[in-house]
Amino acid sequence: MTDLPLIVRLRNFVGDVVLSVPALRLLQRHGYDLRLIGKSWAASLLSGEAWPVEVRPRRTWERVAQLRRMRREATSIDPTFPRRPNAVLFPDAFSAALDARLAGLRAMGHRHESRAWLLDRALPKPPDSSTHALQEYWRLACQFLDIVEDPPADIQLRLTSESQTTAARLLTGLNLRGTTPFVLICPFTSGAPELPSPRMWPHWRGFVRLLARHGIPSVLCPGSGAEWEAARQLFPTAYCLPHVPLGTYAALLARASVAVGNDTGPMHLAAAVGTPTLSLLGPTPPQRWAPWGTQVEVLCANPDWPSPEAVFERLEARLAGAAWLRADA
Repeated sequence: MTDLPLIVRLRNFVGDVVLSVPALRLLQRHGYDLRLIGKSWAASLLSGEAWPVEVRPRRTWERVAQLRRMRREATSIDPTFPRRPNAVLFPDAFSAALDARLAGLRAMGHRHESRAWLLDRALPKPPDSSTHALQEYWRLACQFLDIVEDPPADIQLRLTSESQTTAARLLTGLNLRGTTPFVLICPFTSGAPELPSPRMWPHWRGFVRLLARHGIPSVLCPGSGAEWEAARQLFPTAYCLPHVPLGTYAALLARASVAVGNDTGPMHLAAAVGTPTLSLLGPTPPQRWAPWGTQVEVLCANPDWPSPEAVFERLEARLAGAAWLRADA
């Protein structure tokens, strides 16, 4: 039997997409052929999962036209498509529900922003403070399937052989090859490359100097523009790999001995590939947004941020238990 086509609208941030992977796998495991819509970077991020991802247009009429085309394509494969629930919306935005309704889709999503009347099935949204985002997305998939099941303890994001080869080549270019331990740092948050920022650990420069003093290489993968310039100025002793696609970024994280970072998408990516992860959270509630996985340790600013020495102490403990041969695993 052919899997049933299902249109899924992804959220707009890297961390959210990573945290939705278990829910997407659950839908696929129950016989759905996923057709995903998301940001331009989502295809690289999910390349190891082999799900087709279409880029969401900016204009409303273009988004509706895209969904109508996808609806026609799905109906040509499965004539029952228009008559059954056929779309899942992870975003809570009103526009996501409006686009689906205008395209003639029978979408399921959270009751939010007065959009319930646009949905085929509107579900109550759990309180933000009490439910982890991964559990929220997982519950949405379970409710679509009318099942009750616990989410996995680890995400275990799949990587392509191409991204792993590219990551190995990049690290070799830095003379970080084979069993050489290194720490991948994620000091920036979205849209805030400058220090200080409320979600950024204020002691990054001291911490990176501490790494250099102990002979531990640090690597970071800044974005373009201001973030790249900030990386060069703030962390002159670190190796910089700018403009890395997310699939390759995930493979680099998988080869790191430990990842250390703020509340930012790459930390969710680090946890998803099983890297020992030190997550530095300031005003971000950990019960909602901490990286998900058994290799994650959260260090909160409660009430003050931890010192560079305190984080380095936790890093040494993680290094002592890390698999030095991660690159050969």
